[in-house]
Amino acid sequence: MTGKKNRYHDRGPSSTHQAVKSPKTGQVNDLNQQVWALQGQTLVAVPQSDHVDPVTVTAVTCKYPEALEQGKGDPIYLGIQNPEMCLFCKDVGGQPTLQLKEEKIMELYNRDKPVKPFLFYRAKTGRTSTLESVAFPGWFIASSQGGQPIFLTSDLGTSYNTAFDFNIND
Repeated sequence: MTGKKNRYHDRGPSSTHQAVKSPKTGQVNDLNQQVWALQGQTLVAVPQSDHVDPVTVTAVTCKYPEALEQGKGDPIYLGIQNPEMCLFCKDVGGQPTLQLKEEKIMELYNRDKPVKPFLFYRAKTGRTSTLESVAFPGWFIASSQGGQPIFLTSDLGTSYNTAFDFNIND
């Protein structure tokens, strides 16, 4: 029996991923100092001010990154806290569209496989991050002028803001 004990070393179900009990929370703003806010059921970018109530963004890393394309960034689920909704991507008339859906972020996280319409690759560059749709490769979360909805664009960083400051409590 000698020499075999290391072979049976118990590392639990997954040695690479720690189970998460709740999402990280914080705020997101773009390079024009616009924050994400909720207008009705729409997520918009508005100039940061005392009169603006930015949404609390929720984020949790996908449990199964190995099931997704590698090298694009950390696959994360993104949502907002009040009301509890998640960002997801849907084809509307042939155009990838960003929407909010009443969905619990931890239920998405706890599913037995990645839920691609709700996942984004978060690629960090310095203090900013881009958020690429997993369901629609090459399409990124973007913002434009104040008061306009957050949307998806394939035009990375030229006409619209695609780099965001994630002030998420790590």
